[in-house]
Amino acid sequence: MQRIAVVDYGMGNLRSVAKALEHVAEPQHKIIVTEKPSDIANADRVVFPGQGAMGDCMRAITSLHLDTALREAMTHKPFLGICIGLQALFESSEEDGGTNGMGVYPGTVKRFTNVATDPTTGMPLKIPHMGWNQVEQVLPHPLWRGIEANSRFYFVHSYYVSPGDPSRTAGRTEYGVSFTSAYASENLFGVQFHPEKSQRAGLQLLTNFLDWIPD
Repeated sequence: MQRIAVVDYGMGNLRSVAKALEHVAEPQHKIIVTEKPSDIANADRVVFPGQGAMGDCMRAITSLHLDTALREAMTHKPFLGICIGLQALFESSEEDGGTNGMGVYPGTVKRFTNVATDPTTGMPLKIPHMGWNQVEQVLPHPLWRGIEANSRFYFVHSYYVSPGDPSRTAGRTEYGVSFTSAYASENLFGVQFHPEKSQRAGLQLLTNFLDWIPD
């Protein structure tokens, strides 16, 4: 039995992520929504989702004593970060005048500027970036298996990751700027979009995560 822990720290789309995982899971998978560090320690795979503000995320995982368990899981288990669950892995965010992240990877989280324009219409782009957008697969990865190049995924965010090591960018998306929408490092894969809201392509990515055996 494979235990998949969906980290519950009180932010956002946890239940929809769990339901999407249950939809694609095989009988040998057990999906657990949990706020307990012990469940994360005992899980075979970990999903770190969330929506909202970086400051709220960091306060929540610290108050629940989840930060140590998450860091430990990232060292040796298949780990999927979604939205804030990707952003929180970096050093800092511009949000709320500057917020420290977990600092697992070098890089910052930047806000979309309100001066960016749509190249097609010339109109200012709306913030947050909300809706469907293409993801260019710039790095081969097992989690892209069965997903067509430039597939569209669903986004809801005002901030984006600017990694210190761009070679780990696995997917890029255009929204006024070209930003990292997927990030890969050893046993970790992080996405800015919401696979649980992205229909076939998103469900395929979650299926791939459940099957993924990192090198």
